[in-house]
Amino acid sequence: MIIIGCDYHPGFQQIAFVDTDSGEWNERKLGHREEAEQFYRQLKVRGKKVRVGMEASGHARWFERLLTELQFELWIGDAAEIRTKRVRKQKTDCQDAELLLRLLIEDRFPRIWVADEENRDLRQLLWHRHRMVQMRMNQLHVLALNEGVRRKKAAAMRTSHCPAEGATTWPRTRTVRGNTPAIRSATTKTAKPDRNEWVRAA
Repeated sequence: MIIIGCDYHPGFQQIAFVDTDSGEWNERKLGHREEAEQFYRQLKVRGKKVRVGMEASGHARWFERLLTELQFELWIGDAAEIRTKRVRKQKTDCQDAELLLRLLIEDRFPRIWVADEENRDLRQLLWHRHRMVQMRMNQLHVLALNEGVRRKKAAAMRTSHCPAEGATTWPRTRTVRGNTPAIRSATTKTAKPDRNEWVRAA
């Protein structure tokens, strides 16, 4: 098996790889896309099993499809966790590729789950549709405001919070508490009327 640590960039990829059968180790810089495709297709012709490890990236869909077509293993790693395993503060593309290769060989590669291509394509379509609906709703909202049309609920809420016409200040609210002497007296008289008053009324 050939194990490859791939430091992926939009324009190129720096790889460090080892052949577990012969022990041969090498590193190489591959340009995108022609040079990289040629390299991996040659490995397929040689009949080798290949495992590629790389950090999660949002610009590698074509590369993932290529490895799937060639039936190569692709391991996607957690970039934040991989960063914590870097010993040297100095960072180069070659060192990043060697780190990925070492993690793969030592079985310490922080692999993450990735949805298959069909599910990711479906998610992309749903996200695109969601954005289009949002854009359309915003356009309709602007057109309605330009024509003086507002939602009844929103208009009612704004009116209820505005001061009365001609008033210069907002109406002052007053909190009435149930433990004041006047309220206690009124509550007592209402709840327990005097029996003598009933007799005199009769």
